[in-house]
Amino acid sequence: MADGTFAALMLIAGLTDMGMNHCGNGAGCLAPGDTQPRVAFSAGSVIERRADSGAEIYLRYDLGTTLGPFGQAIGLSYGDESGSWIGYGWTWGTSFGNSPFYTELHAMPGLYAAGDDFDLGGPIEFRSGIEFGYEARNGWRYALGYDHRSNAGIYDDNPGIETVQFKVSVPLR
Repeated sequence: MADGTFAALMLIAGLTDMGMNHCGNGAGCLAPGDTQPRVAFSAGSVIERRADSGAEIYLRYDLGTTLGPFGQAIGLSYGDESGSWIGYGWTWGTSFGNSPFYTELHAMPGLYAAGDDFDLGGPIEFRSGIEFGYEARNGWRYALGYDHRSNAGIYDDNPGIETVQFKVSVPLR
């Protein structure tokens, strides 16, 4: 999936959830709510497509507030072949019944600095992806994630890159 598929899936799932679970409460479809703030660290690899494969580390802070079904997150990544990226965006997740397994989608616009690394076409780059994970009884999460970064065609050159990573997320309260 080398495009905005994950962002579209997040929007569709989130809007469906919003319509079914958030709009009829009298507070509004995007009423603020509370959620578990988390800090997450992941490490992985850029998948060789147009860019050279290489390691990437990613730090993300999930804020303790939601807007309807959407969480908010701030992310920062650094790759040995994929430059640096910082962004803010939205998350949507769900668990599988009463099991400790979950999935989460995210879409985050941000700023990219290629440095001497791979040129993604311009400084504005969008990161979207999916993760599948397990939440332990102590609230720690362990997940496998896949995401895509590109400029959504706002620049003439839009090569995009994909990253596969292992993520550990720690609750902050």
